[in-house]
Amino acid sequence: MRSILACGLVLGLVLFAGLRNRAEQARAERNLAEEEKRARDAGEAQIAHMVYFTLKDNSAEAKKKLVDACKKYLSDHDGTVYFSAGVRGEDFNREINDRDFDVALHLVFKDKAAHDKYQDHARHKKFIEENKDNWKKVRVFDAVVNK
Repeated sequence: MRSILACGLVLGLVLFAGLRNRAEQARAERNLAEEEKRARDAGEAQIAHMVYFTLKDNSAEAKKKLVDACKKYLSDHDGTVYFSAGVRGEDFNREINDRDFDVALHLVFKDKAAHDKYQDHARHKKFIEENKDNWKKVRVFDAVVNK
């Protein structure tokens, strides 16, 4: 009888701890979402737009051509606070490094409105039209970041 009560008590404690952990996790997620909204509403949130291109022709010339096109068409847009484009660093070959790309494009916009304006801009569309034929794969990562 004591062992049944002890098992019941242990099971109850385990269930309680699990529920408490889930409640704390949900509270933390709500706090993070509220902080992101507050930062956006206060104009403090920036948008990081990271794009990784894997090319069909990944020769040095083709990579340079895409980096040059990034600079020509994608830099100096209104609301851009950071721009860079370049090739994958060949020296970074740790097991953890993702090496499934040839060219990286990194942009940070002052806010979502600037990001959205960039997406619809004629220069952005021209960049896509002129370069998409050599894209084997394109991965886009957008994130809300704080200054």
